[in-house]
Amino acid sequence: MPTIDDMRWFKQQFRNQIEAALPGTPLDVDMITAIACQETGYIWSALRKKSLPIPRILALCVGDTIDYQGPGRGRQAFPRSKDSLIAEANGRRMFDIARSALEDMAAYIPGYRGAVANPDKFCHGFGVFQRDLQFFRNDPNYFLDRRYENFGDTLSQCLGELRRGLKKLGFESRSSLSDLEFASVAIAYNTGGYNPARGLKQGHFDGQKYYGEQIFDYLATSRGVHVEGVDAAGVSATGTGAAALVPGRYAVIARGGLKLRGGPGVGFNSERTLALGAELTVVATGATDPAWAQVDIEGDGVLDGYVFASFLAPLEQHALLNEQAPEPA
Repeated sequence: MPTIDDMRWFKQQFRNQIEAALPGTPLDVDMITAIACQETGYIWSALRKKSLPIPRILALCVGDTIDYQGPGRGRQAFPRSKDSLIAEANGRRMFDIARSALEDMAAYIPGYRGAVANPDKFCHGFGVFQRDLQFFRNDPNYFLDRRYENFGDTLSQCLGELRRGLKKLGFESRSSLSDLEFASVAIAYNTGGYNPARGLKQGHFDGQKYYGEQIFDYLATSRGVHVEGVDAAGVSATGTGAAALVPGRYAVIARGGLKLRGGPGVGFNSERTLALGAELTVVATGATDPAWAQVDIEGDGVLDGYVFASFLAPLEQHALLNEQAPEPA
């Protein structure tokens, strides 16, 4: 089970990529961290202590070797067994990848060595967020090209599934979610649906807790994990090495938009996302953290909130870059 230190490590490694992918959603870094903890935290929390390089850790985040065991028992989705996978186009190649992934991961995670002893066993879940092999028929290249080893690719697939959960629960237009609301979205992510009458007691049951209960617990823990390492855009979250912006006019240069927050940090709520190219006035930088800028959006002298300073460019510099940009072909 991932600890507070494990969560801190995860945020230090991946928070910049997560933050960049979240504009336009009511999700936040702690919510994504909770999903990662539930899906593969037992793997990456162990691997990080072995001083493996990050790409190797990501490649080893695979799991789920349960096969079909009869109606209502074991795996019900495709592929139920080695034979059903091999029968598909490129199925033999996929089995070889899934089998090799199991063997490589089990070399570090002893709990899977029993599965390795059975030559017909293979992994069904791939990537930090465990995209299931049931999607192989519709998106074979994600698995065959091993794109699950890239954090950006596996995060993109996770966010796609979470968006479907948001839509199913009627949350797609929300700017924020309570922790209980997110847990319900996570349950839909895990099971494909959500039954309000059962609350958090839904999803995979590990003998002690349901998926929904685990997600809620991980999210609550992650909320208290503050990171002093790398933040979005690769600068220090505490301002070390980050140049404070001088007051003046700036433009947003974050391709996916930039969240306006109620305070200087990702722990503060965001009610608005500023579009790429949006102009604003930096009034001051955070007194304790120059990585965050206090801004006036309307130009009326009223403070509107804080934004991450590395995603701003002086207005004159931004205009010059636009003038030099080539015309589209």
